[in-house]
Order: sequence, then C-alpha cells, then structure tokens
Amino acid sequence: MPPQQPQQRRGTTARSEEARALERARDLPNSRTATDVDTLRRAFADHLQYSQGKDEHTATALDRYFAVAYSVRDRMMRRWIQTQQAYYKQDAKRVYYLSLEFLMGKALENNLLNVGLYDGMRSALSDLGLDLADLLSQEPDAGLGNGGLGRLAACFLDSLATLSIPAYGYGIRYEFGIFDQEIRNGYQVERPEEWLRFGSAWEIPRPDATVPVSIYGRTEHYVDEKGKLRVRWVDARHVLGMPYDVPIAGFGNSTVNTLRLWRARASQELDLADFNAGDYLSAVEDKDLSENISKVLYPNDLTVMGKELRLQQQYFFVCCSIHDIVNRHLKMHDGFGSFPDKVAIQMNDTHPAIAVAELMRVLVDEQGLEWDEAWEIARATFGYTNHTLMPEALERWSVDLFGRVLPRHLEIVYEINRRFIDGVRAERKADDGAISRMSVIEEGPTKQVRMANLAVVGSHSVNGVAALHTELLKRELFRDFHALWPEKFNNKTNGVTPRRWLLQANPGLAKSITEVIGPEWLTDATQLRRLEPLAEDAGFRRLFRSVKRDNKARLAEIVRAENGITLDLDSIFDVQVKRIHEYKRQLLDVLRVASEYLRLKEDRSYDPYPRTYLFGGKAAPGYAMAKWIIKLVNSVADVVNHDVDVKGRVTVAFLRNYRVSLAERIFPAAEVSEQISTAGKEASGTGNMKFALNGALTIGTLDGANVEIREEVGAENFFLFGLTVEQVAALKKRGYDPWEWYRNDRRIKQVLDALASGVFSPGEPGLFRPIVDSLLNGGDPYLVLADFAAYCACQEEVEKAYRDPEHWTRMAILNVARTGKFSSDRTIREYAEEIWNVPPVRVG
Repeated sequence: MPPQQPQQRRGTTARSEEARALERARDLPNSRTATDVDTLRRAFADHLQYSQGKDEHTATALDRYFAVAYSVRDRMMRRWIQTQQAYYKQDAKRVYYLSLEFLMGKALENNLLNVGLYDGMRSALSDLGLDLADLLSQEPDAGLGNGGLGRLAACFLDSLATLSIPAYGYGIRYEFGIFDQEIRNGYQVERPEEWLRFGSAWEIPRPDATVPVSIYGRTEHYVDEKGKLRVRWVDARHVLGMPYDVPIAGFGNSTVNTLRLWRARASQELDLADFNAGDYLSAVEDKDLSENISKVLYPNDLTVMGKELRLQQQYFFVCCSIHDIVNRHLKMHDGFGSFPDKVAIQMNDTHPAIAVAELMRVLVDEQGLEWDEAWEIARATFGYTNHTLMPEALERWSVDLFGRVLPRHLEIVYEINRRFIDGVRAERKADDGAISRMSVIEEGPTKQVRMANLAVVGSHSVNGVAALHTELLKRELFRDFHALWPEKFNNKTNGVTPRRWLLQANPGLAKSITEVIGPEWLTDATQLRRLEPLAEDAGFRRLFRSVKRDNKARLAEIVRAENGITLDLDSIFDVQVKRIHEYKRQLLDVLRVASEYLRLKEDRSYDPYPRTYLFGGKAAPGYAMAKWIIKLVNSVADVVNHDVDVKGRVTVAFLRNYRVSLAERIFPAAEVSEQISTAGKEASGTGNMKFALNGALTIGTLDGANVEIREEVGAENFFLFGLTVEQVAALKKRGYDPWEWYRNDRRIKQVLDALASGVFSPGEPGLFRPIVDSLLNGGDPYLVLADFAAYCACQEEVEKAYRDPEHWTRMAILNVARTGKFSSDRTIREYAEEIWNVPPVRVG
C-alpha cells in the first residue's frame, strides 16, 4: 500500500506544506480513534448510523457486526499507513508471499485480540446491552483455501506481522471460496460459498493500482533499432487485475501488513457495437469470460476447460503480483542491480511457479535486460516451498495448453530448460537419466511442463515443511536436483499461530496458562515449557480437566444443533478432521469404528470405555472415493447411533462444512487426535500441531510432522503405530497382497464382509462395494489393511491410558507444554533469517 504519487506539476513547496500539515494532524490527540470504552461506544454508534444507515430500532445483528468491524478497522488504519511509511523510509527488503490460497477464516475476533481492543469493545457493547459473541457469529468465514496449505499461509501472515517482518501476501479474491458442504442422506453436496454476499468490512479496493494481464495470442520476433533481437506478445486477450487490500495486524505491536487479493475484471465492460446491434449476450461475453478467472476457488480440473481456467488463475495472480512488486521496487531504485537485495519472493507450492517465467518476461521483454543478468536476478529472488511428496500431485501442464494460454511463457520455459540442460551437460554433473528426470519439459506421448522442476531450477532455496518430508524430498522426489545443488535444500517445519489456535480458540486454557506463567508465551511459545512442572500439580490438573470439559460441552451443543445427537461429555472425544483423502486414511478410522460396533454386537460382555468419534472434512468435488468415505462415515453413524444395544458406549458424528471457525471449536474439545496417514505421504500437517497445543493426545504414524511432535512431547506421551516409510517401501517392493490380510485377520474379514453385505447400508446391500473393491482388488494403495491390526492394538492403549484420568491429564499438559516449537513464529523467523535475509522493521 505505497503512498499515492503526488499530482503532476504540483510544486515541492505545496507538497511539503501538505506533508507538514498531515504530520501535525497525526500528532494531535486523536479522540476519534482512541481506545477507551466511551470512544469505542461512540465509534460503534457513529458507524451504525453513518456507515450502515441504521438506528437502534432498525439495525440487524449484521449491521451491528459491521459497525464493530469498521470501528476496529479505523484503529488499524493509522498503524497500516505508518507501517508502509516505515518500510519506505528505511528502504526495507520486503518479503512477497505468493499463494493461490489464504484460508483466513473470520477476522474480527483475531483483530480485536491482536490490536488489544477485545476487552474494551466487549465492555462498550455490554453497556449498550449487546453481546460481542453474538456479533462475532455474524461474520462469514473467508474460505479462500481448500485446507492446510491455505491455513498455513494465513498463520504465516499473522506471524510475519507479529515479528515486524516487512511482508505482503498476494493471492486471488475469489468471489466464491471453498464450497459450503451439505450432507444429504449421508452424501456430500456442494453449494456455493458466498462469503462476499454482504461485502467485507476488511478489504479496501484499490482501482488506481489495476494491472493489465494478457493471455492467449501469439509472439512476434523482431530486431529493434539497436539491432537487438526482441519479442512482442501480440493479438492477446486482455484482462484487468484490480487489487483489494486487507490489513494484517501483528499481535501486541504497531505493525499492520498487507494481504493484496486480485479480482479479475474485463478490459472493457461491454462491446458497445454488439450492444447497439441488439446482441446483448455477445456484448457481455468477454466480460463474463474475463471475470470467471477470479470467480471460484480451484475449479474442478478434471476437464480440459477446468485445467485451462486453473492455469489462467495461476498466471493472472502471478502477473498482477510481479507487476506490483517490480513497480514498487522502481519507485525507490533505478534499475534492477539491487533487486534481490530488496525483494524476496516465496512461492507457496507449485501454483505460483509460473512467476519464474513471468519475472524473466518482465525483465527481458519489458525492461530490456540481457538474459544472463535477468536469470541471476530471478534465481536470487525466488524461494520455493514444496508441500507434497506424491509425484501425481505435482502440477504438470500439457505443452499445447500452456502454449495456447501463455505463448511467450512457453518460449521462455523452453529457453530456461535449454540453458539449464546445456549447463549440466557441459559440467558433466549428471547422466542422461538424471537430466531427463530434471528437465522442465517432460517428453512422452503428451509433452508436459513440469512446474515443480521449473520452481527448483528458478529458485535459490527449496524447502520442505517437516524434517522427514525434507529428507524424502532430497532422497526421492528431487534426488537428482539435490545431488546437483545440495546447498539449495533446507527444512522449515510448519507451525501454527498460538494467538488464533490457543488464545482465541481456547480462551479458558489460555487464561489459565497466563495466570501461572505470564503472557510471554503469546509471542514466545517456547515459554510454554514452564508448564511442565504443573503436570504434577493436582490443582492445575483439575483446572485443566475443567477447561477441557467446558470445551467439550461447547462442541456438544454444536453437534446437538447440527446433527441432532446428544454427546456424552464423559466419553472420550476421538477426532479426525481434515481434508478427505485416501492417504489421510479416514477409511482406517471408520473401519475400526465399524469393527468396534460389530464386536459389541457379537460379544455382549465386551465393555470398552465410552467413546465419541467425530469426523469432519470436505472432499474435492471430483474425488469419487473421498465422497464414498464421507457416505460410509455417515452410514456407520446412522446405524450405530440408532442401535439401542450400543447406546451410551459408541457415538459417531460427521461434522458438516468443516471450516476455520468450526475448527476453533473442535480442537479445544478433542482428547484424541487422529493423525494416521500412510507413512511417507503427509508432508507435514498442521492440524496435528493444533490438537497437541490444545491438550489432545496423538495417535499416529511416523509421518510428516508427527515425527517431530513425538520427539518434542516425548514418546511416552504419543500413541505410535503403523509401518514406517522404510517398511512401506519394503512391503510394496516384495509385493503387497491385501487379500493376505483379509484372509488372516478375522476383524478385517468381518468388517469388510459387513460392508459388502449391507450391514451399514440397510436396503442397499451393494452400496459400499466400491470401497471394498478398492481395498481388495484395487491393491489398497495406502495400506489400510496392513496397518489395521496395529491401529486397533494402539487404540486399546489409548483406552487404557484414559481410564487413569490423572495420568491422562499429565500427558495432555505435557503435550501443551512441549509444542512451543510448532509456533509459526519460529517457522517465519527461520525463513526470514535463513532464506529471505529480511530483518524486522519496528513501526511506531
């Protein structure tokens, strides 16, 4: 959010007088944005009247929410402007975080806490007979992300501001975010998520900073007046990118950073000639095609049109962002000699990888730099974070599609690849097999552009997001690149912000922690270690259990309202919430629940500790097996919850429409955290960190960040089961036959036979045949059956531990005390010091 350029031809004296006048105004006591209760009450009343046009008789709860939000935003504005001024005055190096997803959730409560207004605003509203909590519920979730990737980006923005790191987030202002999930007859049904239906209190439109974006067309090669070979991109279709800025407040400081989200607009609103000729549809066709780019988060890319729109989305936001970054740099510097010293661009996964080619296009085609100079600048500027170990999840674009949408960029990618391969061959650093694997262009029946390879070649840093994940990147996924450039690779274990995921989500526990160790943990999560001795304090253990029970009651009320199920607060709350995917193995969890039910029906003397199984998560619209798993969970729940023989001993619920605000209720209430992915498949996970931070004990495999969580909290405070990465590889190498497990394990055979025969689908006996077939005839790719017996045995250990409440509480307290490493503040500090070389800039 740079200062506006002065009007042309205005004299220096006039500008100086304006600047001095504004400075004097800023230095005056500002009663309008004071933070005492009386002024906050007046601010609320003013916004209700002047911003919403309502009085106390006509105002709705939504009007009152907006009045509160605008009052808070007013108090962030001065800090926001001061932050940008500080960055300009100090000519600070800035971080630009490019992410196609930002799963922000709700902003009001987070902003109230971060800028220190929560108690004051609650008091001001209470004086008016209003409850702040009621107004907080009016805000929709900003669901601009699918899951962990987008939520991680949101946590990073919070930490960047809290650590006073000069930073900007760049993404897309999707009109419709991640879909709202309904459950009809047990099946997932997607509905549009209209988070902008009533507008957003937090965004500031910046039409003056609109950026032109070209797509399609062709290239022309020509020689300029200096005899230099140049390239023009011609006959392109043009789209405009209009930025909307969202303030991101740091906790307990004066820093307010910027999240800039781009909205696609047509380069002209309508074709007047077509309109005058009476062809209205043709007149607005270009407008609709252009604005579709920012319409919906991640279209289904199973069709050619879906893939094309997704590529358009990626280039659109990258083009706008690179344009913005370059313009900001040129306002302060002549040329690009200092560009890597002033700019650090981090690509969050492969979605923004086209930025490598786009920066090269800008530097070479628009700014006239020689290729070699531009390439050195680009490589020194970019960092790449990888978020997946599965080769099939790494983005590839067919050369035909890529060249049709981005003809100039395909030429640049080919040139990058040619020079890279020539250099490797000249230095004899790799054989032909390695060169083929590292090539940015994948040869084959359908030639493809490998975006991950482009990101690695075009970056000075490549990082994984957990220690195990990074080792697997170096050893397997990018082994050839690691052999070539070992110095590029580093680990940055993910983290979550303790402000959102403990202070805001679990105020009872946060207050208890602050009372015994002070508030320093909020910005230095390693201080949580001081809780360790309190695990032996009987009084603190009682308090801890009381807070947990209150949180369980709060979640139980949501389940009663949404699912019509009454939960037993004395039962174990066993929770698995995350995106539905086969590798995350919700199927392993629900098969065990079904097996437990069958065991209870078969053996009336079997008396397990009462347990409540809670599931939640969304399946990608085109992911058939994930949708079958959701249906199975709901069908098992329907059978189990209506069977009087097991009532009070097993309860199952699927929590629909899993989102950030619902997660804030789930994590504090959970007692068992299910982190059971197949070893070697989960890059990191962040839900596992949020559960542990809130005192849930993990049952999990040695996968992703589970490895480091177990190291931190202690093996004795973690329930471990399952095959390791090495054992998974060995089993698959010698030949994995799921039928062998089916024939040799009575429980597996019993539960799969029950699924196939319709025990959990009365009236539709073959309904779950696709799930059974995927396990037995489809090869069970995620080794559900191979880990089933170990998982069941480990769950018995969980139950045994829970039967001793004092012992369980000690374990839970130690989980909270020892998860300080998993603060996103630590992660961002490592990025800033070891990749970006960006120091903090104190504001105010």
